[in-house]
Amino acid sequence: MRDRLDELGTETEVVVVTFTKPEHLDGYLAMNDLPFAVLIDSDRAGYHAFGLGRGSLLRVWGTRAAWRYLQLCFQGKWRNLRRLTEDTRQLGGDFIVDAEGVLVYGFWGKGPDDRPGIDELIAAIP
Repeated sequence: MRDRLDELGTETEVVVVTFTKPEHLDGYLAMNDLPFAVLIDSDRAGYHAFGLGRGSLLRVWGTRAAWRYLQLCFQGKWRNLRRLTEDTRQLGGDFIVDAEGVLVYGFWGKGPDDRPGIDELIAAIP
């Protein structure tokens, strides 16, 4: 998405909402290197308001996740793995809200790797 920010127009603002604890924010930002505003929703009121629930253990920690961790281990990158400090079962989403505060696009993820494509997001911007 970073390389396509110019396609969003000057009236569009991207905001990342996370439920990370304030004391973990610096680590979150260092790990993700985001060029966007970041808001903390530690009590997950926004997550609940948008209907974002929690995924099942099988969906979140199923074979795809196990395979990915095995790949990292075989690549020697297991040293980069950190102890989990967040609720890994919290599902995310992508939403577009217009200038009047109306939800014009919503994507409710079914798992940690379930995201819409950037073309879909850009096309949904009013």
